Amino acid sequence: MAAAVGVTLAFVVAEAIAGWVGHSLALLSDAGHNLADAAALGLSWYALVIARKPSHHGMTYGYHRVAVVAAMINGLSLVGIALWIGWEAIARLRTPEPPNSSLMIGVALGAIAVNVAITLRLHAGSRDDMNVRSAYLHMLGDAISAFGVVVAGVIIRVTQSAILDPIVSLLIAAFIVRSSLGVLRDSATVLLEGTPPGTDMPAVEAAIKAVSGVLDVHDLHVWMVGPGVVACSCHIVVAEQSIREGQQVLRAVVHDVEERFSVTHTTVQVEVEGCAPNDMYCVKERRRPHAAP
Repeated sequence: MAAAVGVTLAFVVAEAIAGWVGHSLALLSDAGHNLADAAALGLSWYALVIARKPSHHGMTYGYHRVAVVAAMINGLSLVGIALWIGWEAIARLRTPEPPNSSLMIGVALGAIAVNVAITLRLHAGSRDDMNVRSAYLHMLGDAISAFGVVVAGVIIRVTQSAILDPIVSLLIAAFIVRSSLGVLRDSATVLLEGTPPGTDMPAVEAAIKAVSGVLDVHDLHVWMVGPGVVACSCHIVVAEQSIREGQQVLRAVVHDVEERFSVTHTTVQVEVEGCAPNDMYCVKERRRPHAAP
């Protein structure tokens, strides 16, 4: 990630100079996109480091959500860059400026090589980490937008039409917005403690009820703390039984939820059938450490 930040920043400078000298809004747009990517990669790098810090009394879940916040900031930065590109492209449509097509093609080919190399390095980690996925999407979007610049440069060279430069810029802006929406949606879901994508809550409830000894389940919650950290809490109702039997049921629920739904942290409250929720005597009896089986 650190190497990717350095390479991306160096290429941003080269591409911005080429876009300015060659009067190409498409190159300047791609340079702006690359600049956002450099910031995104730097933020993701920081988030990966800080997320490894151990939990403590002040942060009992650790720093996993730093990566989620970084992903949301990355997504918002993409939208801002897209709006700027769209604004400049509309202005360029009104007063087209002929770009240097040869410079466009050469620099964009270099951008493709750089972005594809970084994208391939990030691909494996993007599957399980929302933060890395946001950086991966940044770089993938750059590779695709750079390819669009190459196509535009070739057509401009053949037709001598300057209008394609801002049109390609608008397409790049639309692609940037589209690629950022998924990251924004996923990060917002985590921060709002929504159900993790792909989690079937009726199936979770049915799986818990299917555990031997469980009569009912309520107050069931499943949420994502951060990348790869999914939490679950619930109340299960069991028949009157020994503490040892109740603990066996509890462990079976935790194991089943972890195995079937990849939940990494489960909290289960055991309630005895017939005990009212506010029946303190019943709760005390159930929790007595030396109760006879």
